[in-house]
This record gives sequence, structure tokens and C-alpha cells, in this order.
Amino acid sequence: MQKEAMLYKALKDNKVRCHLCAHECKIAPSKLGVCGVRRNVGGKLQTLVYAKAIAANVDTIEKKPLYHFLPGSKSYSVATAGCNFKCGFCQNWNISQLSTKSGTIPGQELMPEQVVSEAKKTGCASISYTYTEPTVFFEYAYDTAKLSKEAGLYNIFVTNGFMTKRALDTINPYLDAANVDLKSFRGEYYRKYCKGRLDPVLESIAYMRELGIWVEVTTLVIPGENDSDDELNDIAEFIAQVDRDIPWHISRFHPDYEFTDHSATPIETLKRAKAIGSERGLRHVYLGNIVSDSDTYCHSCGNSLIERAYFSGTATGLKNGRCASCGITVAGIW
Repeated sequence: MQKEAMLYKALKDNKVRCHLCAHECKIAPSKLGVCGVRRNVGGKLQTLVYAKAIAANVDTIEKKPLYHFLPGSKSYSVATAGCNFKCGFCQNWNISQLSTKSGTIPGQELMPEQVVSEAKKTGCASISYTYTEPTVFFEYAYDTAKLSKEAGLYNIFVTNGFMTKRALDTINPYLDAANVDLKSFRGEYYRKYCKGRLDPVLESIAYMRELGIWVEVTTLVIPGENDSDDELNDIAEFIAQVDRDIPWHISRFHPDYEFTDHSATPIETLKRAKAIGSERGLRHVYLGNIVSDSDTYCHSCGNSLIERAYFSGTATGLKNGRCASCGITVAGIW
């Protein structure tokens, strides 16, 4: 389904400038942006994926992953095809890259009203715009999020963070939380593997927190690429400078897509990253994609706050957002 896009500017000669993501593509008539799902049609920018869902599922909130946001709740997760990055290690490449790989844009019509209705019907507390990059289906996410908020639901972006401040300002009244992929702390890595840039991602993380959006950060650690002590230290230091209460999820890489020549991340590497995060002052560091202790503990007294197993969480030591043992406030949305 096509719909006129938000946040773009008409230019001379029927060209347009998209202002949704940090690529800010200048698009000639009949051409697509980097995302592959936004086209200049006669001098107007059109989204080609409005209400065209490639995936719609009920997930636990812990799968996003969000560990300090409504633990144990369910989130209705929706996505369209397309992405503004071209990561060779993408774990959802079969849907994120579909639009440019196949030349067609698959999906089934699922209107915003239907998304909200399904979320309510299935007992979800939130709607997550996830699996691919929500920035590229922004209009769909925006309209759904407005209805979702009116229905008393929360809204979540699972995102690469490569959006403009204008996009964040626009969605801010309706966006409650985000998990942002911070894939590396090296600009060359982003240019080489993602066809993007690092700085806009860092700016988005800091700006989201400034706006009051709850933020958690995920880093997929790939052997030989972004697993050095120096880089892990730089990531942890950056997060701590923004807010040391931001949870950092350190995920294990498994060979996939164009990175089948890389080995899976050693468990010891993940443990080393977790230790670095703690040393840099981060209060909550978690290991992902492995069977490990994923519980949340009080940063003050060490009391167990949330127990997790099989992507589900139970708040056992929290009382009104405070540690039931020492009374200190625990950052998050409970």
C-alpha cells in the first residue's frame, strides 16, 4: 500500500530530500531511497510499505530485548520489509533485505487499527516496531503508535538508531522505549559493514534519553571485528556517559547471511565484555543468545530484583520501582 511519506522536502526538477533517516537521501523521480521502500513518484515521496506487514507476532518483552521495561509482559511485534542498513551479519536479512534483493515488496495488509486490536485481543501491554528497521516504515509505525497510545498501550522501537532528530521529535509523544543496536564504536566498521555512519547512532541514543524515552542498548559481538578490549571499553564508556542506568545487552554472534566465514563468539569474550561494562560503571549488563544468569540485581545491595528464564521475567524483589531490600530506586518502567 502506498502513502505519501512524512518528513521530506520537494526540490527542483521533481527531486525530493528524505529527512527520516540519517542518509537523508536525495531521490530523483521514479527512484528509491537507500531503504528500498520509499520512492519518488512525480516529485512526491511515497512509502511503499504502509500497512504491508511482513511479520506480526506476539513476543515476550524480554525478546526485544528489554529487561527494565514491563518485565514478564507481552508485546505485539510488527514489521515491514526494508532497511536503511546493509549489514552482512543481519539476523533478519531474509525480511530486512527482501525489497532490494527480490525487486518486489512482499507483505500482507494489516492496518494500524488491526494491529492495535490484535495487541489488545492477545493481552499485550505494548506494540513493538521491530525485526526490520522501524524508521523505514515510519508512517505505519507513527499512525499505529498514536492509536496504540489512545488504547492505553506502550510503544517500542527496536532500531539501529540511524534516524534524524526530526524523526525522533515527531514520534516522541508516542514512543515509550527503544532498544538501540550499537553495532560498533568505529566509524570504519559502520561504513564497511552497514553502509552507514556511527555518529548519528550515538546522537540518537543520547537524544532519546534526553527526550525521556527509556533506552536499552544491544551490541552483537563478532570475533575479530568489534571484540577488542579497546572497542568494548569505548562502547561501555559512551553508554555510561549518557546514563549508567542504561542496560547494555551483549549478544553472541552466530554465523549467518554473508558472515558464514566467521565463528560464533566465544563465551569468554562475552564475559570479558560484561566485566568491562561493569568496570566502566554500567549498573546493568546482560549477556544475550546464551544460557546464562540474566537476572537483574540491585546495584546498591545486590538483592535479586527480576528473575528470568526462557525469555520471560518475574519481578520478585521490586516494590513500586524500588528494591524491596534496601529501598533504592531502580531505573526502568515497571
